[in-house]
Amino acid sequence: MGVTSIVLATRNQGKISEFRRLLSSVSLEIHTPEDFPNGPEVAETAATLEGNARLKAQAWRDHTGLPALADDTGLEVDLLDGRPGVLSARFAGVGATDAMNRTLLLEQLRDHPDAASRTARFRTVIVFAGEVEEAFHGVCDGLITPHECGDGGFGYDCVFQPTAEARTFAEMTADEKNLISHRGKALRRATAWLSKMVESEE
Repeated sequence: MGVTSIVLATRNQGKISEFRRLLSSVSLEIHTPEDFPNGPEVAETAATLEGNARLKAQAWRDHTGLPALADDTGLEVDLLDGRPGVLSARFAGVGATDAMNRTLLLEQLRDHPDAASRTARFRTVIVFAGEVEEAFHGVCDGLITPHECGDGGFGYDCVFQPTAEARTFAEMTADEKNLISHRGKALRRATAWLSKMVESEE
């Protein structure tokens, strides 16, 4: 099975930028939902990150006829028993903005100012859906900062400080973040696999 082009099954511009940057080493024609104005809106109804990523990848593959790459990412906070997890994008409710989600998160951790108790991790699962399906995983451990720091990135980046780092994701350059991030790790695994698929077409 050779792969020459794919569609990224996300409308999140931050994610699209990270996907494009990390897939730049693979000879692929990359499409996004902007190329398909009538593309599906996929309800993330699965109970797991992999399940949601698979739903999105399958829906966009079926709609476009192209292999699709989709991810789902969750922030797991130990003090909150792993929440928001699979509900990270809608932690403060359906339609919540990133800012609303962060505000709720910091409010729920307000009584725990000690950094050592604010451990957390980002977890990403990327699913490729074409003639075959594959899943790729990435995890980044860290902690939740008491305040927002930095103006880069998106989502929870400005309140997440990776282990052994003095800065949040939002204070790093895109290349610095991608080197250690959950999505970067998962995408590098996906890229290595896709490279073999592209080579089989040549």
